[in-house]
Amino acid sequence: MRISAPVVRRVFALLGDLRLAILLLLGIAIASIGGTVIEQGQSLSFYQANYPEDPALFGFLSWRVLLALGLDHVYRTPWYLTLLVLFGLSLITCTLSRQVPALTAAQRWQYYQAPQQFTKLALSTAIPQGSLKDLATALAARGYRVWQTDNQLYARKGMVGRIGPIVVHASLILILLGGILGALTGFMAQELVPSGETFHLQHIVQAGPLARVPQDWSVKVNRFWIDYTEAGDIDQFYSDLSVLDGEGQEVKRGTLHVNQPLKYGGVTLYQADWGIAAIRFRLNNSPVLQLPMAELETEGKGRLWGTWLPTKPDLSAGISLIARDLQGTVFIYSPQGEFLRSLRTGMSTEINGVKLTLVELVGSTGLQIKADPGIPLFYAGFAFLMAGVLMSYVSHSQVWGLQANEILYLGGRTNRAQLTFEQELTAIAWELTPQNRATAVEA
Repeated sequence: MRISAPVVRRVFALLGDLRLAILLLLGIAIASIGGTVIEQGQSLSFYQANYPEDPALFGFLSWRVLLALGLDHVYRTPWYLTLLVLFGLSLITCTLSRQVPALTAAQRWQYYQAPQQFTKLALSTAIPQGSLKDLATALAARGYRVWQTDNQLYARKGMVGRIGPIVVHASLILILLGGILGALTGFMAQELVPSGETFHLQHIVQAGPLARVPQDWSVKVNRFWIDYTEAGDIDQFYSDLSVLDGEGQEVKRGTLHVNQPLKYGGVTLYQADWGIAAIRFRLNNSPVLQLPMAELETEGKGRLWGTWLPTKPDLSAGISLIARDLQGTVFIYSPQGEFLRSLRTGMSTEINGVKLTLVELVGSTGLQIKADPGIPLFYAGFAFLMAGVLMSYVSHSQVWGLQANEILYLGGRTNRAQLTFEQELTAIAWELTPQNRATAVEA
């Protein structure tokens, strides 16, 4: 099927319409606000609890509506990506249909050949006995590029100001491409790994349809530890990690802490959380034993981890062990919930006729793992955006001169900073007036 030229022109005109661009930008802004306000990537139970059907938020926004519209993962929905693509096409169309022709037109010029042509300019004057050569010198001293014949002159400066809008549009297109690429190929995973363990990326929270989760390398948690303040509060927590290749050989090693990630193969690992994975202990003269610890529900009253330790072979008696941090203290409770005593690392106590020795608490590091191939495009886009905005503030000024019948005709125009340009052209005209030049020479 062949599309006719008139249809192509109509589509091209529609995409280049400023009103459409504003509507698309408004739609993207509203969707982005929704993605910021509504929690992204949570479980079904979370949305059912926080966005019930009765009463629905604002009378209509229930968990069913939210999931149906994809508001739980706004930035990866087809309709959001379609908005980005359409806005990008609108920018490209506007650049090709308006900005590029404007730049081309600014590069084209011709000499003025008759005094009547100067009346079309916003600023123009006639200087008796004025010198075209002196005009060229004055303009060159002010940064103008000058073209001149025997009796005609053209000068301009600030051409970069015409390039600025094109750079701004190109930067926005790069940012949009970065967002689309990240949504299609990026992913985010979360792992809670005990100290000493090795893991592959498994717990994927979000992933684009074209995302490739690397499985040819793994990560070993060499050690996890926490620094505490004198008051007992957490100061910083650290993870010593090694990246291993497919054969188990270390290819990179680094220590993570908050705001200090580890990067490898386009994937970034962030220190995000921590926990207590297990307790290691001895019963009487036994080898070192290990029991896993689970985080307890405290209704927001702090974090606690606990486990149950049998003290008899038939499991008829036991104790509860509770820990709240990795500073080495464990609290011991009876089956009835009665506090018995506390125990520190390296110490022993007797419970139900059994000697219990606390060896250590094993910490686990919570890692957030992200891959976003669009980030380089984001950075490049924002860099070009800042450069383009600065370039756009540069005025594009043009000046014409014509010497006819011992009169110098002078005129010019600019696209912005009109007052400054007027003052500049007035100063040049004053310098070229013979009486003023003579006064300046005598002074």
